Amino acid sequence: MEENKVGEVLASQGFRFKKQFGQNFITDSNLLASIVDGAGATKESTVVEIGCGAGTLTRTIAERTKKVIAFEIDKDLRPVLAVTLAGAENAEVVFRDFMSVNMEEFERDMPPYMVIANLPYYITTPLVMKFIEGSKKCLSLTVMVQEEVAERFCALPNTCEYGAVTAGIALRGVCKIIKRVPRTMFHPRPNVDSAVVRIDIKEGNVAVNDTAMYKKVVRAAFLSRRKTFENNIMQTFKIGRERAKELLSACGVQPLARGEQLSPADFARIADKFSSEGIS
Repeated sequence: MEENKVGEVLASQGFRFKKQFGQNFITDSNLLASIVDGAGATKESTVVEIGCGAGTLTRTIAERTKKVIAFEIDKDLRPVLAVTLAGAENAEVVFRDFMSVNMEEFERDMPPYMVIANLPYYITTPLVMKFIEGSKKCLSLTVMVQEEVAERFCALPNTCEYGAVTAGIALRGVCKIIKRVPRTMFHPRPNVDSAVVRIDIKEGNVAVNDTAMYKKVVRAAFLSRRKTFENNIMQTFKIGRERAKELLSACGVQPLARGEQLSPADFARIADKFSSEGIS
């Protein structure tokens, strides 16, 4: 649906954009199609969308897949979606904040599915981590996010973008940027450019025995980027310097290494060592 037609529908239903929901809608049909294609969706795919907005992406997904379940927090969009999704019988809209959804209950009767969404920017990372950490049936996430967030999701060690969220996603996800999207492609126009990120869920992407310890080690690594990893783990795990040096040396970590220099595999090796040594 073209931008002017979407605008007409929004105006006809008396809809007003709400900044607190980060509402920026996509209307370009070629961009919408490329997002769905980039996700690898087929006529057999079941898709979950978070933040369906005016329904333009929802409709494109519905046209190309078996089923789309779209979550939308703003109930004022109900009359808009009744128009934009008219005739899309395989599109189900749930007016609910997905962050309040119990993942186990939601997935109980769900087939394996993929997520395709233009995510609300204000909750991008919590939403992505909800699927990475809590889903048993999600195959992949193909999501539009702020460009700088996309860079953090997919960053490599020894870069300024690399951080805790990068290592958190890497535990189960293989991440890549598949498309960059200028701010001019949205209505209304945001203040930042965006990118489409695809995260394929791969169990055991990082081999680690204790995922809870892995997360704690990662949090420690980026507790203070100005401090060495050794100092950060001393503070987090309440251990002395000599003990910290001994543990890190056993893991092959250099004495002055900083968190951003360590790979997810390094964090996994450290986590397993800490667990085996009874460090908590």
